[in-house]
Amino acid sequence: MENIERIPTHVAIIMDGNGRWAKALGKERYEGHIEGVDSVRECIKAARRNGVKYLTLYAFSTENWGRPAEEVNALMELFCKSVIAETPQLVEQGVRVVMIGRRDRFSERVCSHLEQIERETADGKHLTLVLAFDYSSRDEITTAVKALATKVAAGEIAVEDISEQSVSQSLYTADIPDPDFIIRTSGECRLSNFLLWQASYAEMYFPTTMWPDFKQEQFDQALEVYASRERRYGKL
Repeated sequence: MENIERIPTHVAIIMDGNGRWAKALGKERYEGHIEGVDSVRECIKAARRNGVKYLTLYAFSTENWGRPAEEVNALMELFCKSVIAETPQLVEQGVRVVMIGRRDRFSERVCSHLEQIERETADGKHLTLVLAFDYSSRDEITTAVKALATKVAAGEIAVEDISEQSVSQSLYTADIPDPDFIIRTSGECRLSNFLLWQASYAEMYFPTTMWPDFKQEQFDQALEVYASRERRYGKL
């Protein structure tokens, strides 16, 4: 990227199209998820190479629990295997992994692997990889509102103290800057309950490429789209 000052600090991706990619090739849906892991690997490399500081991936939405049990179980198994396989490389690349979302509905094994990858990559300085796992933006906002209401009821803060900043600081992403750029692959043009508060002024991009085909070249092309945009934040 030549126009380095136009590189977004935070890129967030809705990784869509695994199942349709697999179906189009006569494969099982889980094979699309397996190929999608390679796209994750490629986009981490591209983000790091281009100087992106935060990369958030919508790995598993709260609504995904409604998928067939065998697919959900396959996704959880794929995650655990990926932690074991990818953690050494992430450490070597200086990638820090953090997770946003609920943890109370995962199995003990999945929770253990989440804790492992966060612990072993904690010293990464080059890129923060944020995994939105059992994530729902509406649930996140509701939880934040409840936390602030509890503080008001306890007399810790006054209603007048509640501000956009205090809401932001009560979200899962309290220590993470809002996304500058949100990409959703597969051509679908919606956020699907992803970072609704944080995305208020994010630029958005909806390539038709299915997630398993979204590699470094496609990531670079997306950054070129971002660099061509003018962000005015409601101003002239």
